[in-house]
Amino acid sequence: MINNSDGWICLQSRESQCANNVSLDNRGLAYGDGFFTTMGVIDGVILWQDYHRQRIDSHAIALQFNLDSHALLLKLQTHAQTLEQGMLKLIITRAAQAIRGYGFLPCVSGSACEIWLKITAMTITTPEHWQLPDGLIVPLQPAISAVCLTAQLACLPAPLAGLKSLNRLDNVLASGELQGINQTAPNLDKKFGEGLVCDMTGRWIEGTMSNVFYRLNSQKQTSDTAEQSDTTQWFTPPLDCSGVHGVMRAVILDGFATSATPIMERPLMDEDLPYLSQLFFCNALRGVMPVSSLRLLTGEIINFA
Repeated sequence: MINNSDGWICLQSRESQCANNVSLDNRGLAYGDGFFTTMGVIDGVILWQDYHRQRIDSHAIALQFNLDSHALLLKLQTHAQTLEQGMLKLIITRAAQAIRGYGFLPCVSGSACEIWLKITAMTITTPEHWQLPDGLIVPLQPAISAVCLTAQLACLPAPLAGLKSLNRLDNVLASGELQGINQTAPNLDKKFGEGLVCDMTGRWIEGTMSNVFYRLNSQKQTSDTAEQSDTTQWFTPPLDCSGVHGVMRAVILDGFATSATPIMERPLMDEDLPYLSQLFFCNALRGVMPVSSLRLLTGEIINFA
């Protein structure tokens, strides 16, 4: 293992020794040919480790990587114990290929990988907690305000849809739009903690760095039908062609799976927004981020209890 000047550690390379700097031939840099996951660490333990391993395994299968997730998690846990409190960011790319261009040489066991890890010491604040129906406890952050963004997420075919791949330009542009809006805010109280983003079909999918869950009022009227909604029912947008299958999203879905009101996947459309009664974003590092208000593209603001 070698540390480079930016604090990255090379855990695995096909070369006999990891270079201090990533080659410009690295396929993650050249083509986005890889994926990443970000793990919180508290008291030397990787949070939601089983879910991160599921992500690593599913992504390796989808991208045809030869990857031993069990051995990798053992290495990561060793680093977590040394870190005690902070964040581990893992990037896995396909190793350089002997052929020119985008292609790679198919192999029964999958392509060889390069694995990079960045260790960041930081305080992960968990001021409050939310107990899910299955008894699992997840971090609950203070409420934030949110804004609908004009940026759109790309729609992708299987098996790429839902992957936390290195192709994140749509998220980059959405995050840039959110930062631009916040730069014009007159004071900190007017800044938005997250932005709601739709995909190219017009469905609202997730935040710039998080998944989203929502509830609707007891009665939602659309232009051609009346839909009766249970106010205790939580929904989350389906991620069949865009967005990321987040770790915390999976934790929450599993937490409600055997309850009296399991969470339903349901598209979130423009006409639903005025009838939202509750909304929260979530990710594996911060946990649940309740939303106190949502500013629509029209400028209208919806306030939540």
